[in-house]
Amino acid sequence: MKKPRHLSAEERALWDMVAKRADPLEKPASKFVRAAPRTPDVKLPTTRQPIQSFNIGQSVDHTRDHDLLPSLGQQMRATPIQMDQKAFSRMKRGKLKPEARIDLHGMTLAQAHPALTGFILRSASAGHRLVLVISGKGKNRDDGGPIPTKFGVLRHQVPQWLAMAPLGALVMQVSEAHVRHGGGGAYYVYLRRSR
Repeated sequence: MKKPRHLSAEERALWDMVAKRADPLEKPASKFVRAAPRTPDVKLPTTRQPIQSFNIGQSVDHTRDHDLLPSLGQQMRATPIQMDQKAFSRMKRGKLKPEARIDLHGMTLAQAHPALTGFILRSASAGHRLVLVISGKGKNRDDGGPIPTKFGVLRHQVPQWLAMAPLGALVMQVSEAHVRHGGGGAYYVYLRRSR
């Protein structure tokens, strides 16, 4: 065990001089006056909601139980159509052939983001209109803990990257691909005409 180090006479004199010139950060505790703790203004309900009776086997309406985020497919279908309706219909049925494709399988987020950005920029400069981005469906890594983990990190991240700068200005429409082009594990990306 180390012995405690004592201050020399010079160090002690220097410390005393600094201590005399310094202003304390806080006032001494004896000068503090403590205020009474504030009680929050909480309005308690005057009447309680009665508990409805329930019989075993009775069906229950759970539609309003949870405010859940819509699935990725539902979010995609809810976005307004920016491109020509006829071309969009053909694309959704798998009738339009993508002019280029990129496969992001096995990449980390740090690898996939620059790869996707470079691919979209090259495709736009080449004059491509429809490209295919394969993200994969993802692996179920949910360990059953209290906070659920998303199924397919790249699958969820790709649409967000496509909406952000610098790609957002080039992308007109993003949609889940037809089964023949990868289904839920791939996206059709319809690019704007280059000027």
